[in-house]
Amino acid sequence: MIVSIDKSAGFCWGVVRAIDFAENELQSVSKVYCLGDIIHNTTEVKRLNELGLETVSVNDFPNLERGSKILIRAHGEPPETYAKARQFGLEIIDATCPIVTRVQERVRKFVDQDYQVVIYGKKDHAEVIGINGVTGYTAIVVKNVEDALEKVDFKKPTVLFTQTTMDKRDFKELAEALKQRCEELVVGSIEETAVQFHAKDTICGQVSGRERKLQQFASENDIIVFTAGRKSSNGKVLHDIAKAANQRTYFAETIDEIDWSWFEGVEKVGISGATSTPHWVMQQFKEVIENKFNSLVTA
Repeated sequence: MIVSIDKSAGFCWGVVRAIDFAENELQSVSKVYCLGDIIHNTTEVKRLNELGLETVSVNDFPNLERGSKILIRAHGEPPETYAKARQFGLEIIDATCPIVTRVQERVRKFVDQDYQVVIYGKKDHAEVIGINGVTGYTAIVVKNVEDALEKVDFKKPTVLFTQTTMDKRDFKELAEALKQRCEELVVGSIEETAVQFHAKDTICGQVSGRERKLQQFASENDIIVFTAGRKSSNGKVLHDIAKAANQRTYFAETIDEIDWSWFEGVEKVGISGATSTPHWVMQQFKEVIENKFNSLVTA
C-alpha cells in the first residue's frame, strides 16, 4: 500500500504566524492566555497547552493577574476586546491574520460611509464576530442566498464581505443574486466605485487556491483520509472539495476515528487536511496506516 501526504495541505501562513507568536512568548514566560482555541485542531491545541498556552474567554479577564499576556488568535477580535484587556491591565499579543485585519479595515471604511454591511459566514464564528464588531454589530450575517434575500434591504447602498474561509463558489452565487437586486452593490473592495459589481472577494487565497491541487490529489488516490478539527470552517470546505473529486473521502479528526474498513481493496491512500491541520498530525496518520498494513503483510 502506498500512503502519501498532500503537499499542498497543512497550516496556512496566518496560522503559522499565530503559533510562532505563542511559541516565542512561551520561551520567556511560563503562561500565555489565548482568547479561544488558537486554531480549530484539538491535537495542536493540546500540544500548545502543554507548553503553557491556556485558552480563556473575555469573561475571564477580571480573574487574570494584571500584566498577563493575552494572545489574539488569527481569527481576530472586535474592538471592545482590546478595550477590555486594557481596562484590566492585560498585555495584548496581536496575532490576527493580516488578511482578517485588512477585511476589518475595509469594513470600517464602508461603515463610515453609511453602507449596509452584509457578511457571508457563520454568525458565531470568531472571525465574523470580530468583523461584525467593527460595525457595532449592525452587519447582516447571512449563510446562503435565501437567507440574504430575506434580510437585505435592496434599496440601501450595500457592501458584501465574506468570512475568509467560506466556499468561493457559494460566495459568487450569493454575490450574483444580490447584484441582480441591489440598487448599489460593492463586493469586498474599497478600491473600486460603489456602483459597479466586482469579482473581487475577501476569501483567503490560500484556502481557495488549494481547490485545484486538492481535486487532483484526491483523484490520484483510491481513498482520501482527511483530517481536521470539527470546528474548522475551511476544513469542511476542503473536505467537501476532496469528496466531490473522490467519493471515497473519509473524515477523521484523530487517529482513533480511523475505520479500517475504509481500506478494503485499496492500494493508494492520500492524507490531506485543513489549513489548521499540523503537518505532524498528517505524518502521524501516515505512519499509523503504514504500520497497520505492513504488520498484516509480514504476519
